[in-house]
Amino acid sequence: MAGAGVKLLNKRIRSVSNTQKITKAMKMVAASKLQRSQGRMLAARPYSHKLAELMMQLADKADIEHPLFEVRPVQKRLYVIITSDKGLCGSYNLNVLKMAQKAVDDSVAEGVETSVYTIGRKAAVFFRKREYSVWAAHEDFGGEMNSERGNLVGGRLVDGFLDGSFDEVRVCFASFFSTMTQKPVDLPLLPIAPESKDEDGEGSADQDYIWEPSQEELFAVLLPLYLRNRVFMTLSEAFTSEHAARMTSMAAATENAGEMISGLTLQRNRERQAAITSELLDIVGGANAL
Repeated sequence: MAGAGVKLLNKRIRSVSNTQKITKAMKMVAASKLQRSQGRMLAARPYSHKLAELMMQLADKADIEHPLFEVRPVQKRLYVIITSDKGLCGSYNLNVLKMAQKAVDDSVAEGVETSVYTIGRKAAVFFRKREYSVWAAHEDFGGEMNSERGNLVGGRLVDGFLDGSFDEVRVCFASFFSTMTQKPVDLPLLPIAPESKDEDGEGSADQDYIWEPSQEELFAVLLPLYLRNRVFMTLSEAFTSEHAARMTSMAAATENAGEMISGLTLQRNRERQAAITSELLDIVGGANAL
């Protein structure tokens, strides 16, 4: 019986060890993707901040009107919900989906016609299964972001807002604070809210510039670019959070597997020692009987 127990423990140790190799490899892959995604996000921030600064200056200095700034009575609302395509990233998807579902349910309770635009297979499956109105879905981004995908999503949102498909757009995703911390947030996206000045009334928007071409022409060019950039940065941050959550989850799984292997090895050694002791006692007992 003891021998059978040792064999069973050896089998379990091999199984856990193989699983540990997989989780360790997945941790390394996630760490590589995190480094690449975070680097891309940080590299794009100066451009994003400067673009937002120019938009604030133009909107403040010129009496410019644009449909993307139009605040309409909200009869139709769209929620852009960003999750991962795959799992094994801890509570990342659960936290986003839980918050998004509550936001959508609250919107419906207000009497607003509400739809969802899912980015990530987990969100698409979640909301389709519960028979929510899915306006559009992307299930093939794979946690990788580029300008083409940002332009695709941003363009669809602009077109939908301008043609009256919805009066307001909000986005639910996991905001990246650090490798260990990602928090779900629900932020407005459309209509575009003008940036406010500092409390003392000063800031970069108060500087005087000579604009060439005119402010109106620049505004018409920069506004769609600004929105697409916001979408790009939002998706980049969400995917960075995904990779961070997966790396953390796989690191914890690898550590837990190591602890389990240590415990099973100790148990196996005790069983083996007990079996050897039992055999020795049988030998000694047999010798004494002679």
